[in-house]
Amino acid sequence: MKNSEDLENILKYNFRNKELLHKALTHSSVNPHADHNYERLEFLGDRVLGVSIASLLYRLFPHEPEGNLSQRFTGLVCKETVAQVGRMLNLGKFMFVANEDIRKNENVLCDVCEAVIGAIYIDAGVEEAINFVNNHWRELIDRNVAPPKDSKTRLQEIAHVKNLEQPVYRLKKRSGSEHEPIFEIVVNLGDKYEVVGFGRNKKAAEFDAASKMLEQIL
Repeated sequence: MKNSEDLENILKYNFRNKELLHKALTHSSVNPHADHNYERLEFLGDRVLGVSIASLLYRLFPHEPEGNLSQRFTGLVCKETVAQVGRMLNLGKFMFVANEDIRKNENVLCDVCEAVIGAIYIDAGVEEAINFVNNHWRELIDRNVAPPKDSKTRLQEIAHVKNLEQPVYRLKKRSGSEHEPIFEIVVNLGDKYEVVGFGRNKKAAEFDAASKMLEQIL
C-alpha cells in the first residue's frame, strides 16, 4: 500500500496485514461493496472505541460518579471528537476517495478513524486496539480536567436562564439498515423553537438536536 509506512509511523502501529489498513481507508465512492471499503470495519471500531474509552475513564477517574464518567464518555466518542483525532492523524491525506472533497468531510473522518481502530482490533486483538485509543485520546482527556457538560444538559440550563420552556424530545423517524440505522429526533422548546437532530442511535440524535438548538437560541 502506498505511503503505508508514513501513516503507520503517525498511528504508532505497524499492521501485519496491510490490506486491513487499505480497506479502513477506502471510501465507498471508490468501491461500493462493504467488504472492500471501511464500512464494516467502522461498525466494529465504533464498538471497540466505546469499550476502550469506558475502560480508560474508569481507571483514570476512580472516584468520579457514573454521571460524570458518562459526560466525559459522550464528549470523547462523539463525531466531532473522533473526527478531530482523525485530523490529528492526518487520515484525510491517506484516504482512497473518488472525490477530493470527501477528504475534509467530518462524518467520513470520524468513520475512517473508527475503521482504523476496527482494523487494528482484527489485526492484533483488543489490547492493541485499546493501546491505540489510549495513545491518541489521552491528550484530550488530560486537556479537560473537569467533565464537560453535554449538549442536552447545557440546553436545559440555558432554557431555564432564558425563561424558555424545557426541551422535549421525540423520535420522528428511523431509517437506514439494521447495522447502520439513522435516527431522526425532534426537540422543541414550547411552540417557539423546533430543531431536528440525526445520529446512529437515539442518544446521539438527541445530542445533535440539542447542539443545533443551542446554536439557534444563543
